[in-house]
Amino acid sequence: MSQLARISWLVTVGICLITAVILLISGYDGYAGVTLAVAIAAGINLT
Repeated sequence: MSQLARISWLVTVGICLITAVILLISGYDGYAGVTLAVAIAAGINLT
């Protein structure tokens, strides 16, 4: 995997995690869970 691809996946995971935390704080538990699942799925591409 190229360095640029790895950086783009890291940015995607980071944005999803930040979004999940914001949604959780706002009380949107279901959407936070879905966003966390997307972050985990994107994180799989880092291996």
